[in-house]
Amino acid sequence: MSAIVSTAEPFFFPGGRTGCLLIHGFTGAPKEMREMGEYLNQRGYSVLGVRLTGHATQPEDMQRARWQDWLLSVEDGWHLLQGVTDRIFVCGLSMGGILSLSFAAQFPVAGVVAMSTPYELPHDPRLPYVRYLYHLQPKMAKGEPDWFDPEVAKDHVDYPYYPTRAIAELVELLKVLRASLPQVSAPVLLIHSLDDKGVAPENMKKIYAALGSPRKEMLMIENSGHAITRDQQRGQVFAAAEQFIRSVAE
Repeated sequence: MSAIVSTAEPFFFPGGRTGCLLIHGFTGAPKEMREMGEYLNQRGYSVLGVRLTGHATQPEDMQRARWQDWLLSVEDGWHLLQGVTDRIFVCGLSMGGILSLSFAAQFPVAGVVAMSTPYELPHDPRLPYVRYLYHLQPKMAKGEPDWFDPEVAKDHVDYPYYPTRAIAELVELLKVLRASLPQVSAPVLLIHSLDDKGVAPENMKKIYAALGSPRKEMLMIENSGHAITRDQQRGQVFAAAEQFIRSVAE
């Protein structure tokens, strides 16, 4: 079993009877959710940050992971947090947002905060063949980083490239998301940055339109890259998420 990268471990911060389950993104690590977790815990919430299967170790481990494994990682965290809380909010970044919303269609979550979440991947002629392509091209390059806070970027933990096999799983997971959105009934807050170069802001509007939730809200921020839980405007993101959670929990 591969060792978890230092500083990228999952985390649990005990607090009150309202829980927050935090889910990191594709090729990322729990570290990108830790500061948000500390913020929520300081305001009385019990917080669990999960590590998704194949993440925060070495990229080869992601090649073996399937999208069902990622959902099971969330379910495991849900059951752990259930033992110490009365209600659970699920908060996810990027693919963590996909998992949060897909999970909310199956489980009685109190609410969802989905951040920088894709509805679909950008057009790429290779995508329909990506499941077969990985034999020839096992890794795909990442685009240019879009950080606004270069200091935070220095200690960010993620894989340096996309494992091609894992992209095939992400494509399948997005199909699950799109089928799940009309079944989501819990309150949802969507947060996205206008300056996100990884996932275009239009994705938020598509998710919003497809959601079945009677209560759904959108917040568009600026001056932040894709990883809005770590970048320059993270304080605004944390405050908006906590205000939403508090308003629903009350």
